Amino acid sequence: MTSKITMDSVQVETAASLTLEIPQVVTPPSTLVRSEKPKLSIPKDGIRTSLQASTMDAVLATVFTITTSGILLSNFLVELKASPVVFGLLCSIPMLVNLIQPLGAYLSERTTSRFRYAMGVYGTARLVWLILAIAIAIFSWGGVNSQQLVVMTLLILLASNLLGGLGSASWLSWLAMLVPRRLRGSYFGFRNSAISLTNLICLPLAGLVVSHWYGGTIQGYGVLLLLGVAFGVVSIGCQYFQVDINPQLQNSVDSTAIDNLQDEIVTSPTTLNQPAIKIWKNVNFLIFLIYISLWMFSVHLCAPFFNLYMLDTLGIDVSWVTLYGSLQAGANLLMMIWWGKLADRVGNLPILLFVGILVGVTPILWLGVNASQLDIWLWLPLLHILAGATWAAIDLCNNNLQLAIAPMKNQSIYFAIAAAVAGASGALGTTIGSFIAQFAVWGGLLGLFALSGLLRLAALVPLFFVQEPGR
Repeated sequence: MTSKITMDSVQVETAASLTLEIPQVVTPPSTLVRSEKPKLSIPKDGIRTSLQASTMDAVLATVFTITTSGILLSNFLVELKASPVVFGLLCSIPMLVNLIQPLGAYLSERTTSRFRYAMGVYGTARLVWLILAIAIAIFSWGGVNSQQLVVMTLLILLASNLLGGLGSASWLSWLAMLVPRRLRGSYFGFRNSAISLTNLICLPLAGLVVSHWYGGTIQGYGVLLLLGVAFGVVSIGCQYFQVDINPQLQNSVDSTAIDNLQDEIVTSPTTLNQPAIKIWKNVNFLIFLIYISLWMFSVHLCAPFFNLYMLDTLGIDVSWVTLYGSLQAGANLLMMIWWGKLADRVGNLPILLFVGILVGVTPILWLGVNASQLDIWLWLPLLHILAGATWAAIDLCNNNLQLAIAPMKNQSIYFAIAAAVAGASGALGTTIGSFIAQFAVWGGLLGLFALSGLLRLAALVPLFFVQEPGR
């Protein structure tokens, strides 16, 4: 997602640290009066180094994600003859475990280092995939059967995402402090472009390795999984070079802190006896929750089943499917920076509304797709290019809108609640979709695609009532 980062255990230059300056003033117990404003200082060089490190972290973590999700994991389960319900769980588990994010936010706010907290939860979350790599080796020797391997895959997916869910809100709050508000569109556009470029290069290569591995596709996936875990662990090391943030300090300053990129960012004091704004009284945030819950439900109603439709129903080889994935990543790469710059100029809401209509129509365009040469060479590539270009805007602007709406104080709590609501609704959509996909009387997968398209368009309505701060 500085010459050294700011950690208690690391000796660094004073100018590169995150400091809070509070004068010694004798005050009555019931009130707090400060003669000076506290300062939250992040030097310009520290911000620049942090953003570079975060981009490298994203690139390396993408290699890990490629091997533990998406097309490769779906093809692995297809080879094991998994049922549609398993594919529904494959997508719903990462979303459903977001319900644990409020607990993760609560725990992270009581730590004194974003970096150490992230290292603990994400390091463990990535290392547990080594168990699956070992299980694949045992499967190749006949030690376990395919059904046992499917169950083990789902359990590891659950454990990894539970651990990741404990760290997501803290990580996003950390990055929100490091990225100046006026540069969010441009930076996240560039960062997401780097992710897309990594997908563009690595995904087709990984698909070729799996499909042509001399020991079979299952064994080939196990080898790639080992490589992916190694990249995932190294990516966490990149976070060492980001300026560390003390959550206790972050929650002691006002939400106007990080608006401009400058050597010293001065914040207004927040009195200790001032109550925080209640989340349930933040109408703008509540409307955003309604939108994100409806949107995630409608999108994930059919999201896990496009790969299943190509691999199983149409019988397309995994190398073709990974090629389509790379085309989608390429379109995402080309459009992401442009969407980021446009979002900085016109705001995120207009883009979400316009592009959301295109994303809503996209599943309906799948209704005429089959395994003909025309569809394989033309229609399917065009659909994936359209998806890459439009989802670049949706992912970027949804993230930026959430960062803009959530206040800085107890920010991770807001992020956690939004993720929990989105995860629960997305998991519900995937679960319902997995059952609809099994019944031909409801149209099967094609009927599911059409239903999802209509619900996506309806989910855009709450966006008309959301107000984007600063616009």
